[in-house]
Amino acid sequence: MSVTPNLMQSRAQSWLGSAGLRPTRQRLALAALLVGDGENRHVTAESLYAAARDAGEKVSLATVYNTLRAFCEVGLMHEVTVDGSRSYFDTRTDDHPHFFWEDENRISDAPAEELELARVPKAPEGAQVTRVDVVIRVRRT
Repeated sequence: MSVTPNLMQSRAQSWLGSAGLRPTRQRLALAALLVGDGENRHVTAESLYAAARDAGEKVSLATVYNTLRAFCEVGLMHEVTVDGSRSYFDTRTDDHPHFFWEDENRISDAPAEELELARVPKAPEGAQVTRVDVVIRVRRT
């Protein structure tokens, strides 16, 4: 069953509204690509930019980066950093681990119920732990 453009726009509008973000044309277009079909996404700024261009949206790569950062700041997405040069953006915001597929340069969700952390180091004086990101690097054999 395909998702109608009206349903995609409605989901995008609701998603932005849930965080109190003003629904600009660019935000709505990018949000529709991210959550319009009701599925979670792992994207890079470049892959979202390509999807927007393919959909006929006039948006710059800088706008995509800024919009993804705005979505992260209000809690609509999480940024997952694989190494110092690669960031992925996840629409699933609960705490969960990821697989990083080295041979494909992509991430996917890993089963959280199989992850066991015995202890997290105590935060330094004057700081608090806000999040623990677990990225498990894998390669096809």
